[in-house]
Amino acid sequence: MNRSQRTSADPVPVVIVGAGPVGVTAATLLGQYGVDCLVLDRWDGVYPQPRAVHLDDETYRILVRLGIAKQFAAVSRPTRGLQLIDRNHRVFAVLDRADGHSRHGHPKANMFDQPELEHLMRTNLEDQTTVSLRGDVEVTDVAQDGRNRVRVDFTDRLTGEHESVLATYVLSCDGANSVVRTAIGSTMEDLKFEQRWLVVDVACTVELDQWEGVHQVCDPERAATYMRISDARYRWEFRLLAGETAADFESIRALQTLIGPWVEGIPSDRLELVRVAEYTFRAQLADRWRDGNVFLLGDAAHLTPPFIGQGLCAGLRDSMNLSWKIAGVLSGDLPESVLDTYEVERKPHARALIQLAKLVGVSMTQGGRAGGLLRGAIAPRLHWVPGLRARLLDSETPPLRRSDLVDRPRLRKSLNGRLCPNAPLTNGIRYDEVTSRGFVFLSRVPLSPAQQAVLAGRGTEVLEVAPGSALYKWLAHGKAAAALVRPDLTVLRVGRDVAALCEAAPRFLVA
Repeated sequence: MNRSQRTSADPVPVVIVGAGPVGVTAATLLGQYGVDCLVLDRWDGVYPQPRAVHLDDETYRILVRLGIAKQFAAVSRPTRGLQLIDRNHRVFAVLDRADGHSRHGHPKANMFDQPELEHLMRTNLEDQTTVSLRGDVEVTDVAQDGRNRVRVDFTDRLTGEHESVLATYVLSCDGANSVVRTAIGSTMEDLKFEQRWLVVDVACTVELDQWEGVHQVCDPERAATYMRISDARYRWEFRLLAGETAADFESIRALQTLIGPWVEGIPSDRLELVRVAEYTFRAQLADRWRDGNVFLLGDAAHLTPPFIGQGLCAGLRDSMNLSWKIAGVLSGDLPESVLDTYEVERKPHARALIQLAKLVGVSMTQGGRAGGLLRGAIAPRLHWVPGLRARLLDSETPPLRRSDLVDRPRLRKSLNGRLCPNAPLTNGIRYDEVTSRGFVFLSRVPLSPAQQAVLAGRGTEVLEVAPGSALYKWLAHGKAAAALVRPDLTVLRVGRDVAALCEAAPRFLVA
């Protein structure tokens, strides 16, 4: 990776502010398309404290695209599901995902240590020769000159020197307190959820002998969450009471009243306190995700309460959605107007998951004694409602809304806007293993030589699936002969008229 400094006379197509998982994912994806990028980050290396701990199977596919899926599997831990317990630690409902892998070929829920994931991402980024990463700099402002250029001002944190760089596009991946978001005048919409929680990370080589899933204590007075992150790492989250702060719990001894039910019988000296911190869980959404050539991604655009583990997932989805569009515009294959679809598609999707996280959080942690009695009566009987238990365990997120790149019908269900499954083909190899970074024409009927030539001329791969295969059945169930799948694995359009669908394929040769 080229780490040379850039000057104002050396403009770059894309400057990415922030080298966390969202920024590095965007940089890697753009680098795979050959786009020249400069990543600016205030830290010299990976931020050492663990924060996000969960990825779903849909987001796992993004790690496959990055090229680190095998490495991630070695440092992550699939989790079985969710167990609801009362304040006395009596189990009253279990949502078990012991069935293992999903339609995408990966575990539906995966626990990990964020610094380990970031190390994998940064090491992998070094393979991208068009990407430069510069740390120990503080971005102070961005300004657009009206000529499709953005000036990014920053300060070297070691020397104090003020510098600037010109970019065609700027991606703001600089977190909840985004300087870039402030600079473009975007504000966060409050979605009416705010709770103070204590986050505790403990290392222990002694087995805790707990159920291998997430434990949710449904107690309106002291709601709590427990999860195993890795072989020797554990995470607890406790809702703080009025007047409490993290300073009240800065030792294992002080934490015993909280973590005691899970570590009973284990000597305190075998428990290493890795981190204790106070977080305010919020639900917020930026009012504008784009201003000219500046885009907001990740926590700069949305904050999700952690109850469904979708905060980091949403940010990686932002990077996956936007990177190929920018690459296509820069290459001249796609019109600049396709960048308008980023907010149109991602904002409603993020809002839906934030609202779901709010609903889950409120239903598990609020309602007083009456709420506790209601949870205890209803939760164990969820399996009595046909299809409800399966839906609660399903990791599929909502389809993208209609846009210029999602031909979604208004009045009926469709495969459009959904992810194409990473299903096995007849030879056992899965979809993601045989497709690249461009458009894919997935068909259960043979294409004529002329149709194949049209698609080849536009850079679209053709994948004809055999009768009886999972993808054949998926198309048939969707009443489609073929599907046009975007580079981010989303279905642009399905249909029965193969010829018309061929003509709908955009020109996209950058892959």
